[in-house]
Parts: sequence; C-alpha cells; structure tokens
Amino acid sequence: MVGLGILYGGVLLARLGGSLYYLFAGLVALVAGVQLIRRKLSAVILLSALTLGTLIWSWWEVGYNGWAMIPRLDWLVVLCLLMLVAYRAAQRQFVGFRGTPYVLATAVPAVAGLLSILIPLFFPSNVELADPSLALSRPSESYSTSVMTSPDGNVAATHDETNWTGFAGSNLSNHYTPARQITPQNVSTLKRAWEFHTGDLPPPGSKTQYLNENTPLKVGDSVYVCTPTQKVIALDAASGKEKWRFDPKANPTALQTAGAYCRGVAYYEAPQGTADCPTRIMWGVDGGRLAAVDARTGQLCQSFGDGGYVDLQKHIGKFTPGYWGNTSAPIVIRGNVIIGHMVRDGQDRYAPSGVVRAYNAVTGKFAWAWDLGRPGETSEPGPDGQYTPGTPNVWAPLSADDRLGLVYLPTGNAAGDFWGTTRTAAEEEFTDSLVAVDASTGEVKWHFRTVNHDLWDFDIGPQPNLVDWPTDKGVRPAVIQATKSGQIFVLDRETGVPLMPVEQKPAPQGADGGNWTAATQPYSVGMPNTVGAPSKTPERLKESDAWGISPFDQLECRIQYRSVRYDGMFTPPMIGGTLAYPGNHGGLNWGGVSVDLQKGIMVFNSNRIPYIERLVPRDEIEKLGSRSLNEGGPDKGLMPQVGLPIGAQKSPWLSVLKDPCVAPPWGFLSGVDLRTKDVIWRRPLGSGYDTGPFGIPSRVKLQMGTPTDSGPLTTAGGVTILGAALDNYMRAFDTETGKLLWEERLPAGAQGAPLSYVQNGKQYVVAVVGGHARLGTTIGDSVIAWTLP
Repeated sequence: MVGLGILYGGVLLARLGGSLYYLFAGLVALVAGVQLIRRKLSAVILLSALTLGTLIWSWWEVGYNGWAMIPRLDWLVVLCLLMLVAYRAAQRQFVGFRGTPYVLATAVPAVAGLLSILIPLFFPSNVELADPSLALSRPSESYSTSVMTSPDGNVAATHDETNWTGFAGSNLSNHYTPARQITPQNVSTLKRAWEFHTGDLPPPGSKTQYLNENTPLKVGDSVYVCTPTQKVIALDAASGKEKWRFDPKANPTALQTAGAYCRGVAYYEAPQGTADCPTRIMWGVDGGRLAAVDARTGQLCQSFGDGGYVDLQKHIGKFTPGYWGNTSAPIVIRGNVIIGHMVRDGQDRYAPSGVVRAYNAVTGKFAWAWDLGRPGETSEPGPDGQYTPGTPNVWAPLSADDRLGLVYLPTGNAAGDFWGTTRTAAEEEFTDSLVAVDASTGEVKWHFRTVNHDLWDFDIGPQPNLVDWPTDKGVRPAVIQATKSGQIFVLDRETGVPLMPVEQKPAPQGADGGNWTAATQPYSVGMPNTVGAPSKTPERLKESDAWGISPFDQLECRIQYRSVRYDGMFTPPMIGGTLAYPGNHGGLNWGGVSVDLQKGIMVFNSNRIPYIERLVPRDEIEKLGSRSLNEGGPDKGLMPQVGLPIGAQKSPWLSVLKDPCVAPPWGFLSGVDLRTKDVIWRRPLGSGYDTGPFGIPSRVKLQMGTPTDSGPLTTAGGVTILGAALDNYMRAFDTETGKLLWEERLPAGAQGAPLSYVQNGKQYVVAVVGGHARLGTTIGDSVIAWTLP
C-alpha cells in the first residue's frame, strides 16, 4: 500500500515535470511488497537497496539537513526496522534465510537513515554564532551620537533607562534601553520579581480571538498595560500591584470581527498649568474612539474631546464594526496625538479611508489629517464629506523625530490588495511607502516607496527605527525601515534619500486577467534581506525545498510547487495560483527590529513561511456566496474585493497535516553589524515543544525555528531578550555573538515584545504573557517582571 501510494503521487509529480525519484521509489516499494507477500528474500534486498539509494539521493538533494531528511527517510527506516523486528518470522517464512545477511540488510540501512536524520537535528549547521574573540575586538561606534531633545519637553523624545515612554522605548523606536545592569555574565540569574493577572480572558464559548500583542509603557513608578479588550491597567513598577484600571467598553462586535488586541498606548505630559489630567494615557478603542485618561488616577480626561473621547468615526462613513480599527499605539509629538488605523484586507475597493489624523493632545481638537485623496488639504472634509475611501492605511507603529518635528508613517496598500488596475496615481505613488509628515501641520515632507505596484499585500508592518548613521560626509539622522518584502532600507530621515544603495531590478511579468505588473522592484542591495535565512542573497525556493513529515505530505507539497507559478520574488498572483515568497507575513512584520545604539548591532526575528496566493474570478466569488464585511459576510475564506473584477485567496503554504510545506527553520533570530552591514550571527528561534502535526504538541525541545510574532528587546548591557516564537518560552541571547544565555518556561505565549526599566536602582524586564489565538499559543493573562537577585 505504501508503494502504491508513493507510485501514484510519483506519476502525478513526473507529469508536472518534477522529480522522478518517487515514481521509481514507488515501483521498487510496490515490487518489494509483492515479493514479501510471496515470501521471497528479494523483498529484503529491494528494501535495503531502496533505502541506501534514497540515502544517497537525499544527501545529494538536501545535504546536511535533518529536518529535510525526515520525509525522505522515515518511512524506509520504519520498514527496515519492522523487517528487523520480524527476524523470527522471517526465519520461518523465507526460503534460504541466512541470519547475518538478513540483519545487515535491514539494520545497516535503518541505522544509516536514523543517523542521517538525528545527527543534523542535534548538531545543526544553521546555528551560526559570532566568534567571541571577534566580538571583543569590535571597535565601539555610537549609532546615537546625541541625546534627542524636544522643544516642548516631550518625555517620549528619547530613550531613558528609568522609563519606557513609547511602544519601542521612545519615539525613536529602537526597542532599546540604556540600562546596563543585565549583562551576558549575569542574565542567567534572572528571577521573577512579580507576576500580575489582568483577568482579561475569553469568556466560555466566546468566538472572539484574544491576541496579546501589548508592550506596556513605564513612566515614573507606574507600568501601563493594555489588555486585549483594550482595558488599561496601571501597576506599581516595583511590586506589580494594581493601582487602577479603566474599561472603555470596546465594541464587542468589532472585537469579534477583527480580533481582540491592543499593542500599546501613548503617554503625554501636558503643558505646565494644565489642571485636568496633567499626565495622560491615550489609546485607540475598537468602535472608533480615541480615549484619554489621567495617568495618575485612570479617570477620563473630561476636557479631552467629548468627555474623554474623540470620535474617530467622523467622516469615515458607516462600516461594519471591526472592518477598521486601531491596532497600534498612537504617538505624541509637538503637542499632537497622531493615530492611524488598520482596514481589513481584500473586502471592498471602496473600503474605509486610510487617513491618518492628529488631535491636540490636551483638548482633543482636530489638528490635521493626511488624506491621500485630497493632496495639499489637511483639514477635515465638509459636514457631509468623507475621507477618501480605499486609500493605503497606516496600521503599523509610528515613529517620530522631536528635533525635526517629523512623524514617520509606514503605509499599506490600496484596498483590493491583489488587483491594481483601478488605483489612482497617488495610491500608486504612496503604496508601501515610508512617509515623513510635519507633526504640526500634516504637510508631507518626503516619501520613499518600498514596493512598486504592490500585488502581494506587502504593506509596511515594521516600525521605522531612528538612528544616527555614519557617512563619508559625516553623521546623518537616519531611519532604518524593514519590510515584509524582505528588504531593509536605510534612508536619510530629513530628506528621504537612501543612505545605502537601492537598485531597481527586473521583476517577473505576465499577470492574469488584465492585471499588470511593475517592470522593476527596489532592492536594498547593501543591506541583508530576510527572504529565507537572513543574508545578502535572497533564497529562491526549489522543488526539493518542499517538505512534510512523511513522503505522502511531502509529495503533496512537491505537486503543489509544480502546479502553481513561481518565478522568484514578486511573481504576480495568478488564477491558477502563485507561490509567494516571502509570504504575506514577511520577512519582518510589526515586531520590527531592535538596535544596540552603542555597539552598532541590529537584531531581529524574521519568518520563513511562503504563501499560496490565487486570484478568484468574480463568478466563482458569487457562486460561493462570498461577501464583504460590509455586505454582512462571512467572506468564506476568500477576499471578495467588491468593486473589482476579481477576488483573491491567500494562505500559508501548508500540507494536509497543516504543517508548512518547507522544512524548518520557519523563523530566525539574527544579528547584523551596522558597520559592515553583514549578518554576524543567526539561529533558528523557537522549538516545536508546544506545536506539532494536527495541533498536537510534540513536547520535543529541538530548536527548529518556528514562525514568530512581536519583536526583541536589546539592552545596553549586551543582552537581547524576547519570546515571539510559538513555544511558551522567554529567552535571552548575547547581542554580540547570538549565544543562548537564559530561557524560562512561561504559562502562555509571549507575543508581545518585552520592555525594560530601572526602578529603585534595579533593572527590570517586563513582558505581557497572554498568548495569541491566531498563532495557536496558549492563552493567559499574565504580566511578568524579571530582575537580578
């Protein structure tokens, strides 16, 4: 039966122009099975020869790679071992049986196959660490040559070891703390200082997905946590005891539609003499509100907007709750609180506007709007007017330069992500762009586009990182912009001019159904990319990269590879299907990168999960009854793209067992030397301990490299700390070498990036440990703090 199944799949694969191995292997296995039924010793000889031949073929095809060896060899190893265990039966049944040759013919191939799998698994070649002696000899060069100052005293303007004033530490957004008590020498002694339970858990029978992606703030002696249902809780920074909590009563329909999550909040100190809420916490609430509460008491700021809320639905139009919402924290600069929002992909060409708005941080009064459909206009529309529908939105975390007075907006794609024929010139120009906007007026100063005519949903997810960059003409203020598409761009943040070379390279052509494809795409050739294992050369997938845990699901993935179109990066979506690599999740996503500003090392966790994207003709959309959210949905797992001639479908490239169709690693943690622009270390991040086929945890703690979400924290002491992987662990690594220094088992998944601060002379690391329903990690409600003994 095994031989028959492999033969059938081998015939299908061969007809598609794929490997002939499975056809021959299936034939040999089938003949061996027939001979076994006939009680012929030739069955053993055939099985032994097939196993040894497969071993040679496997080493030729994938080399020293234990994960890739599994589906090629596991079935043969099992068959050989079964034959060995059946020694006594074989002795009775086979004519001419000879013990020693029989044992050798079954045991030797089995042992050789097992060793070919196990040795690379336990002694992997893809854990590539930096030489400690080279790390010690690296010269020091600061990537933050001066302390950022703000003309209005904005406390979030720069990094501070005692506080964590922005989603990624401050408006500079480096996921970095100047605190240096925790070092590679002592991080292994980290102990839990306190653990707090928010109580925000899914009720029994709830259909709402809880996505704990929050990075709290720490200001003064308080830590400010935002829970999935957008409650804000203030905790004592030293003890973890609750001070106050506020529930804005987020719209439950919106939470169920979009998922329940709150990545962060903003902190603001009002000008001296402000009586109501001199310090305040501000955040977006699902249902279309911007809330402000007193940072000391948790009471609504009555003078802000209408009793503590600004109506964000104004001029957006009527849409189903959850169609759009605020996923990332607002940012405060020049006395304005600036906020973007997400819009659900693929629903309607005339989806909610992607407008970004600013409000006075004291009064909540409208300040300006960046509405792409009204160039040069920063005012609100008229009483009955609306912001331009369907424009690229800004859902990712924002960054800001308080000296230049600029806020940096990473944009997404126009509505109808996978079909581009109806986009306006402005949408084409600003799609997947980093846009620098005057924080006081909303005037666009410059923009840089990272993808031309995006057909792959490569909206910019990572937060821009603001650093100082050495050049031949002196140090320049720079912004590092990582992307889903795998490119890492370095731009002058005052002018938008690239500080590292960017080349336009030819892209695959020949889109389906009247769609068109850009002739070229921008590549940041001087920086590493995250298409595959981070390096200067992007990975191009081959049929031999297709994977499974058995020959059957691997065959399925090989057949899929041969059945869809794949011409490398930027292969256009097709009706027959396209293999999209990097996939829709990156590359790099909203967790972004961290930067050790003194050592000049950038650290990031990246994903290696291809996607299958398919254009779906309108008649098929109608036949299946797929409707947009605003038409009452559900969308039947499709993207109806109402108002366009074609819909779409996207999903990770998975086998029938719901495992990725490429062998691990599926996630990496890497360090880049910003002086040389080279990857100095990289390693798979995360084990399969809490995951496995059919969702059954393997309980095997091999560092396979899982998909990741959220980002790292890097300390001035030389340590990088993060969870992010699909196993329930927090880990610490040496920033210079990549060596694993510490790990601790957690009660739930850690899909929120950690923060760090010094309180009462002690450095703390704090993380929300609540899990992520869409990633399948354990759900909880913990906030955990660690410190040195």
